[in-house]
Amino acid sequence: MADSFGPMRGAGVDHGIDGAAVGMGPDTDAGPVREEPIRVLVVDDHALFRRGLEIVLAAEEDIQVVGEAGDGAEAVEKAADLLPDIVLMDVRMPKRGGIEACTSIKEVAPSAKIIMLTISDEEADLYDAIKAGATGYLLKEISTDEVATAIRAVADGQSQISPSMASKLLTEFKSMIQRTDERRLVPAPRLTDRELEVLKLVATGMNNRDIAKELFISENTVKNHVRNILEKLQLHSRMEAVVYAMREKILEIR
Repeated sequence: MADSFGPMRGAGVDHGIDGAAVGMGPDTDAGPVREEPIRVLVVDDHALFRRGLEIVLAAEEDIQVVGEAGDGAEAVEKAADLLPDIVLMDVRMPKRGGIEACTSIKEVAPSAKIIMLTISDEEADLYDAIKAGATGYLLKEISTDEVATAIRAVADGQSQISPSMASKLLTEFKSMIQRTDERRLVPAPRLTDRELEVLKLVATGMNNRDIAKELFISENTVKNHVRNILEKLQLHSRMEAVVYAMREKILEIR
């Protein structure tokens, strides 16, 4: 199938050494034989773009566009009603964005797999989409041939991420591993008994005023303890301090 419209021309997704499109998932030779077509819900706030996708996918015998939506709120309603196999959805849309809608779609149609198809190459959007349950993240520069290929791959249990975005994920993973290794080499900072008391109360959800009453100290003293705890652990928030303390077994909450 040849490219059909301009906005999606360009580099493909997940290109391997030989230039063929590949994904991340189980190894499959030809994929399972389908008795029913893959049912797709197209979600984008541009009607012309939606129509272009429908035209492209209509040429695929094993793919059927069962509905369309112009924003995230409508997408959730359509997903609940149509129960599609695949939701092909933009990230940034009016009323309700694709990432926010992703979480709700997974609740109303748990079997649906979501592919974000967007112009956004922001790392934050990629991470948030994955955390929200998206199985694919493709930039709109993908060729039209590869849209159908990506839909089939995700339907078969693979993940599909555009090469430039995949490299950002790998970079972040490497950084996470490095930070973890560095923490293992450095002994856990020693907190005073009072700091441990404050941290334990923070973990229960108490605010500074309640902690001050509990420990019979001033609220300003509590603030100083919290600041010292964050500085010692080299963290930025109270919640990060609690998670770190539990992970490093500095603190156990029963």
